[in-house]
Amino acid sequence: MNIPTAESAQPTERQLSTSVLVIGTGGAGLRASIELAERGVQVLAVGKRRKHDAHTTLAAGGINAALGTMDPEDSWEQHAADTLRESYFLGDPAIIETVTRGAAQGIADLERWGMPFAREEDGRISQRFFGAHKYRRTCYAGDYTGLEIQRTLLRRARELDVPIIDTVYITRLLSDEGRIFGAYGFDIVDGSPVIIHADAVILAAGGHNRIWRNTSSRRDENTGDSFRLAALAGGKIRDAELVQFHPSGILEPTDAAGTLVSEAARGEGGILTNALGERYMSKYDPERMELSTRDRVALASYTEIAEGRGTTNGGVFLDVSHLPREVIFEKLPRVYRNLIDLQMLDITKEPIEIAPTAHYSMGGVWVDAESHNTGVAGLYAIGEASSGLHGANRLGGNSLIELLVYGRITGADAANYTKNLTTVHRSPEVVAEARAEMQQLLSSMGTETPRVLQRELRDLMSEHAGVVRSEESLQAGLTKLAQLEERANHLGVHPDIAGFDDLAHAYDLYGSLLAARATLECALERRETRGCHNRSDFPEQSDALRGNFIWSPTDGVTFEPAAEAPESFRDLAAETIDTSVAGKLVE
Repeated sequence: MNIPTAESAQPTERQLSTSVLVIGTGGAGLRASIELAERGVQVLAVGKRRKHDAHTTLAAGGINAALGTMDPEDSWEQHAADTLRESYFLGDPAIIETVTRGAAQGIADLERWGMPFAREEDGRISQRFFGAHKYRRTCYAGDYTGLEIQRTLLRRARELDVPIIDTVYITRLLSDEGRIFGAYGFDIVDGSPVIIHADAVILAAGGHNRIWRNTSSRRDENTGDSFRLAALAGGKIRDAELVQFHPSGILEPTDAAGTLVSEAARGEGGILTNALGERYMSKYDPERMELSTRDRVALASYTEIAEGRGTTNGGVFLDVSHLPREVIFEKLPRVYRNLIDLQMLDITKEPIEIAPTAHYSMGGVWVDAESHNTGVAGLYAIGEASSGLHGANRLGGNSLIELLVYGRITGADAANYTKNLTTVHRSPEVVAEARAEMQQLLSSMGTETPRVLQRELRDLMSEHAGVVRSEESLQAGLTKLAQLEERANHLGVHPDIAGFDDLAHAYDLYGSLLAARATLECALERRETRGCHNRSDFPEQSDALRGNFIWSPTDGVTFEPAAEAPESFRDLAAETIDTSVAGKLVE
């Protein structure tokens, strides 16, 4: 390994080549890589965190498909209708149809590769209610569904000898005249610059919810990398302002703030109280109480805190201590273990201090419905990096099936694209620009520290673009953001014997700053309250704004009216479904 010092020369630039480069080694990236390998196409998957610990592993609840194993009357059309309705009619109907039609095949793929789904006594895959589904269609593997999916996909990738390098940070996509020809980055361990020549690139590097102070994403996840990589290569961002806030993230310790307390805690009978000891959900949803939907509970908790009834740390309490110990150990083992590990808190005896936490990017890179192409030739985006399925509220269990369906479809399209490509033009000037950007960071004598600016940005977004927003607050946020952007021009990056994490933090900051600007500017334009987006100055939903805000660094914010759903599920989506909680899990 090269040990960087002030006097040492930068490690030798490496050059790699592949037909298709996949950026991201979570579930989306792995599923696309598997499809390409099965079709005999050369593929390379790279990522900036260990593949066994990808963000996919944190998904607990389940994965949706209208299999009809529990409720034979279920159908892909009803699944599509539920998804469109829950998106507050901002989801792209064509993308919704593609995912819900292809969901059964996604489950079959996992089955074929050995996924240990929970099953009924007769061998059928178990399915349960989850969130606002009309029927039981959520398949699961205990409360470790995402982890088991990641393991299953990794096992299949190994069988196919898919090359995976999970220490490469991609800093720029390489494109010339609207066509991708590769990517540039560096090895986080030894700092080696890396040029990867590729005929196509699939972007599966997650979303941007790490730019809030309280977030369910870990330190180096979902920092807006996908936004920046796509936008600088000529792509666009859709629905940046639409971010789902989970009701229950812990507040301490600081470096773990936002770590989720599973909603199963409320599902099993946990109660929410403010600092005054009041069980406040009776004011916001007296019928469903703590079993209300994710957006309602998050808004209720935010309101209690904002109006002065929160704890001194800015939270509320979730209490399960009244439940029998055996119920907690059987149904909430992960919650119990996490709180012991992180806070030495025994939840069988004491309440948990929580607050709403940024959880999921429902917006992302603009993609088409057919193949998730970004509009830049040879560039695709899938998983949380993409957009179009979830609209203003994600239906619980849909994110995992989305990555399986479009991982397969996009992998197939990228395979066909590369096979039919006749010429590839590589621009030395574009490569030189990416190289110079990195060299400038490494040689800079700047005084600003990337991690410090990241923290200030997260504080800014939490204060000015949290659960509830307003024109005044968003404008103030943009003013502060401009100041941070200026300070980011004077970064000091100092690799050491432990590696080049400091350089990675600088690029994380770059991605986060761009994602924050897209979010604030789009949130400012969405002058209505819809789903996850709450405007205190525009509390009503506006029919004129039923559509998507599109952002790019050059064009700013534009608006695309939403497409009409096809007859196959349009009327179903307009129906009111049973929202009672009897026999159901929360989202």
